[in-house]
Amino acid sequence: MKTSFTQKLRSPSPSLGTLVSLPAPEVSEMLSLAGFDWLFIDMEHSTLSLAEVQRHLQAIRGECSGLVRVAENNPIYIQQALDLGADGVIVPAVNSAEEARRAVQAANYPPTGTRNVGIGRAHGYGLAFADYVATANETTALIIQIEHIDAVRNLDEILAVPGIDGVFIGPYDLSGSMNRLGDVQHPDVQAAIQTIKTGCVARGIPVGIFTRQPEAITAEIASGTRFIAVGTDAGFIWQSGKAVVDGFRSLV
Repeated sequence: MKTSFTQKLRSPSPSLGTLVSLPAPEVSEMLSLAGFDWLFIDMEHSTLSLAEVQRHLQAIRGECSGLVRVAENNPIYIQQALDLGADGVIVPAVNSAEEARRAVQAANYPPTGTRNVGIGRAHGYGLAFADYVATANETTALIIQIEHIDAVRNLDEILAVPGIDGVFIGPYDLSGSMNRLGDVQHPDVQAAIQTIKTGCVARGIPVGIFTRQPEAITAEIASGTRFIAVGTDAGFIWQSGKAVVDGFRSLV
């Protein structure tokens, strides 16, 4: 049986992912074959439809997990992503304990939560319905994003909410909320990021982060980060293509 993302979060080994936004399932197929542990399929900042997200999830190979970032903290969006067969959801812009509770409730079936019962790909289109609903609360991951300075101020109350499987730091939006948009290395932004990491580690909640630089992985792991998204599908294409073009231009 495939390892669930919740199991990966509890593993002593950190997990490597990348962000997927292009509407081609072959992208997820190739990235999973390349060996990524998980894919961050983005519905907040992309044009991906529900049908396209399902195709991405269906294309993933091997032990790679597919997590869907929903467009907002909305129970309909959360249950739709999970019904498609996502291994978990990433909920953006969770700034308070009440917003965290809302996400937890939407991601879990009763009696833990209020997730509605439907039949979709996650349930084997009905063939595996009983097995899925019996284990979904344990095996599907609920990841909340801390990406605003208000969330940092409310961190203790947020992390006290039961049912959060992991916290994912959004450094760029966090920097914007501190009037330092894009300057994620600013000391104030880094201090806020460290506050989040320290709080999560203290409570035993796995913490993740996005970075554009592969060379940042070593430092992130050393600082306690358990799951890391490095780069984007579009970034890999243009960066590799530009390197070839630049090499060619230097010769002619």
